[in-house]
Amino acid sequence: MNVRQLDISRRTIALAAALIGTVSLVIGAHAALNMRAIDAAKAVSTDQITGSIAQTSRLALVIGNGHYPDASAPLTQSINDARALSSSLRKNGFDVDMVEDATKDDMIRAVNRLKSRIKRDTVVMLFFGGYGVQAGRESYMLPVDAVIWKESDVRRQGVSIDGVIDMMKEQGAKAKLVVVDASRRNPYERRFRSYSHGLAPINASDNALILSSASPGKVVDDGKGEHSVLVSEFLNNLSAKGSAESVFNKTRVAISRASEGDQVPTVSSSLLEDVHFGEAGG
Repeated sequence: MNVRQLDISRRTIALAAALIGTVSLVIGAHAALNMRAIDAAKAVSTDQITGSIAQTSRLALVIGNGHYPDASAPLTQSINDARALSSSLRKNGFDVDMVEDATKDDMIRAVNRLKSRIKRDTVVMLFFGGYGVQAGRESYMLPVDAVIWKESDVRRQGVSIDGVIDMMKEQGAKAKLVVVDASRRNPYERRFRSYSHGLAPINASDNALILSSASPGKVVDDGKGEHSVLVSEFLNNLSAKGSAESVFNKTRVAISRASEGDQVPTVSSSLLEDVHFGEAGG
């Protein structure tokens, strides 16, 4: 082999080596890009899953009933309350199902929707504003299409608050929060002999926190404001954040003081862990 041939062979080898190096770099870069794409996809998937958990870890059913055919005037505050509370709860990480002027079928469907979504880690909140009646030592939320003439009609046409709380418990909800603004003088009170004023005590069993607008057996009149006294104070304290028990108790104290004892809301608690407003996860 002469010198020229040897020189050509060396250049060929060098070119081949350079080509191999370039191909290796391209393959390496492509693999790195693929890994980045996979990592990005995993990150998106994790974010979506985390977001889904965050969205379903706090559920609220908000019912505002205002237009009852048997009432002399609509309860405009109940509708305003439901809308304002729904907005505030959404800001506090709750996935809210709001129903206005609900019939019995509407309320049953809403409760069933809630039931289907409750998981073991779920904090669940129920709000009802409208007319409530006690029958057989149990409190019932009345739909707008209720036809009430005797006590058995209440049990048949109303929706038991205790029954909804029991459903939350059976579904394994992490914590149950209930706000009931229904201790109003209702249009059915003189229709049956065994009628009792106000609502019956609502049992706060197994990790539950309950706020009712008045003491058991007491009724309160609506004021002239945009919101009921209970919801107005509740929204004020909710915006200040803090634990659920703190918000509920501050609402009770504020109303009791402002009314000079004429309206004393009831708070019942069996919470076993802290639930905080203003934090999506706790």
